[in-house]
Amino acid sequence: MILDQLAVPIVLAPLGGGPSTPELAAAVTNAGGLGFLAAGYLTADVLQDRIRETRTLTNGPLGVNVFVPGPPAAAAADAVAAYAASLAVDASLAGITLGEARSHDDDWDAKLSLLGADPLPVTSFTFGCPDPSVIAPLKAAGSEVWVTVTDPAEADEAAADGADVLVVQGSEAGGHRSSFRDDPADDPGGYGLLSLLQLVRARTSLPLVAAGGISTGAGVAAVLAAGASAAQLGTAFLRCPEAGTPAVHRAAVASADTTGMTRAFTGRLARGIRNQFMADHDYHAPAAYPEVHYLTAPLRAAGRSAGNPELVNLWAGQTHELSRELPAADLVAVLATEAREALQAAGARLR
Repeated sequence: MILDQLAVPIVLAPLGGGPSTPELAAAVTNAGGLGFLAAGYLTADVLQDRIRETRTLTNGPLGVNVFVPGPPAAAAADAVAAYAASLAVDASLAGITLGEARSHDDDWDAKLSLLGADPLPVTSFTFGCPDPSVIAPLKAAGSEVWVTVTDPAEADEAAADGADVLVVQGSEAGGHRSSFRDDPADDPGGYGLLSLLQLVRARTSLPLVAAGGISTGAGVAAVLAAGASAAQLGTAFLRCPEAGTPAVHRAAVASADTTGMTRAFTGRLARGIRNQFMADHDYHAPAAYPEVHYLTAPLRAAGRSAGNPELVNLWAGQTHELSRELPAADLVAVLATEAREALQAAGARLR
């Protein structure tokens, strides 16, 4: 089990959409943790190039995260068209044309073929649990299969389908909620990490990786004490020099601004730092992923280029203001020291 081989029980969250880089993944692995590459939004060919580059930077274990394609969006085409019309003023002011609202499987088959033929030590999945017919060949090829879950029922399903490890994601997490379905009728609050971790720990003996709102060593210590084998951190690494985080996003993460859940940018529920785009469009954004993602992509790109935080999806967890601007290896070392100190202090209180 890869988790048992780590010198430091810290896993880099995949950070799809730009922040994920070979340099960041390799730096976390070289510091004793587990670095991850994000496959989301990449073609299989680009992913292969990034895996090759990362392997030149480290001899340690690595993981890759893959989006599980969902069913066609529940929202009718006219709902997506209506949403596009509501974005016309923003597009005009930014001087861009909105993207084509389309569905896409994120090059699913080609990525599975690549990862089966040349596996990394860990393949993780988000937005669903793959069929056992997908999981079994990856395991046979030598890759551990991790599945991200957001409630106890998802944990039961992933365990039954053959997952080796469950990544337990609390609602505090930044970026997309990794739930198997994105239904507006579901509770938008979801489970907080500590509650979810205890519930899942009580129903399975599988190793657990805890994710969501962890930015300090004390947070790492807390989830280890609650039964996790490791902590997965994403927002905490966004300000590292190795991360591909745009400048406008870095600045926002360093602030104390509040976060909220939104579908406005991608059509799928995600947590980001509140801005004007969310305020203007939260209330009528349809549940239509990835259609809305492709629709707003040029608008978000324009915001990043102009350094305009009001147009950008500023994905961040609830504790983003505690993030630090450190090289990734230094951050891993600091977090490990803080976690040891926190566990020692907590143990001293139990007489």
